[in-house]
Amino acid sequence: MSQLWRVGLAACLLSVMASGGAAQDSPNIVLIISDDQAWTDYGFMGHSTIATPNLDKLASQSVVFSRGYVPTALCRPSLMTLITGQYAHRHGVTGNDPSPKYAERDSELYNQRRAQLISYIDQFETVPELLGERGYLSHQSGKWWEGNYTHGGFTHGMTRGFPQRGGRHGDDGLKIGREGMEPIEQFVDMAIGQQKPFFLWYAPFLPHTPHTPPQRLLDKYKTGDRPITIAKYYAMVEWFDETCGELVSMLDDKGIRNNTLVVYVTDNGWIQNPARNGYAPRSKQTPYEGGVRTPIMFSWPGILEPEDRGELVSSIDLVPTMLAAAGSQIPADLPGLNLLDNLKSGAGIERDTIFGESFAHDVADIEKPEASLLFRWCIEGDWKLLLTYDGEVNRYASTHPRTEKRPQLFNLTADPHEESNVAGQHPDVVARLAKKIANWYPVKERKVQTTFGN
Repeated sequence: MSQLWRVGLAACLLSVMASGGAAQDSPNIVLIISDDQAWTDYGFMGHSTIATPNLDKLASQSVVFSRGYVPTALCRPSLMTLITGQYAHRHGVTGNDPSPKYAERDSELYNQRRAQLISYIDQFETVPELLGERGYLSHQSGKWWEGNYTHGGFTHGMTRGFPQRGGRHGDDGLKIGREGMEPIEQFVDMAIGQQKPFFLWYAPFLPHTPHTPPQRLLDKYKTGDRPITIAKYYAMVEWFDETCGELVSMLDDKGIRNNTLVVYVTDNGWIQNPARNGYAPRSKQTPYEGGVRTPIMFSWPGILEPEDRGELVSSIDLVPTMLAAAGSQIPADLPGLNLLDNLKSGAGIERDTIFGESFAHDVADIEKPEASLLFRWCIEGDWKLLLTYDGEVNRYASTHPRTEKRPQLFNLTADPHEESNVAGQHPDVVARLAKKIANWYPVKERKVQTTFGN
């Protein structure tokens, strides 16, 4: 071995050690998380009115799963799944807030319970922590509930969080997108300057309420026969799309797009109520398609060949897949699938069923998930089964009428809007899927009905 070769090898090893063991070609990872958007509300998903040219372009460069889902249709539990890779009944953050029914908001007891919920993330190695072991820098912007950004393992970020005199679900972080992209650009420039790979959590408060779009976009969607609430929501979706375009263009302009995996998902669905500033039934918080379905996209130029895929994919799969792309350790207890080889090869995903759960917005008992459990559900091919439970609902009672106590079975191909419960006609399917649900998340079982009246 020549002396020159030894010197070169030593320099290479020192460079790798300085970056925490990460090879210089470790891909950057950008996770884009829409906030309260229906799975239908994109041009590439077939919406006839809303313009999403930037996400349409991203879709054309991506492996797109149009049948993507989140296990829980509520902001905070869904985001905790995206950072830990665990279902809500496992990570313990089943709702957005401790129930103010049992402790007055901002009382000592309420804040103790709030702090305990935030502490649950400490049970897990988060994506930023695991990527940090590979030398990654990481940045949090947008929606974030779990205290200061450093509490999630991010090296950089915007949210101060509770109890650092910050807000409930993002405080300073909620400015991203709505007030520009400068904090992200500064972070990306820093990472490039340090020759470090990076993980970017982009979870803007868009198209989430308040629906306050730029006037130029609102004017585009205002028509004489369209309710102003709908026009505002449509404009918010396009505004969100514009910020996604800024973000991807930033990667292009800085010459790092080809070494960046961009992952797209929404935290939960939203169907705009035409009569008021809020969501319609069977959308946010619910296990129906309007609450849990989302397109999921993976874009990595030169590595992943763009295509549309028909398999079922869950956001529970994103953590192991992102970690695999970085060459990172993947915790053994993650329930999701590492899809990286499937994405690269186009091979089918060897799984026939995905699962989900719904809990009340207010956590009745922060140490007992079942106290707020409203539904467990699964999808197998065309079939979707919902099982109803008696978890306590405090606020948002109208969102969860639970007037149908029996199992609800839908054929999503024949009935994509879940208008006809066909459980009575298919008791064998109900029994089979109910058994799968019980094996996935066991709770005290009630006998599953397999005979039904008209």
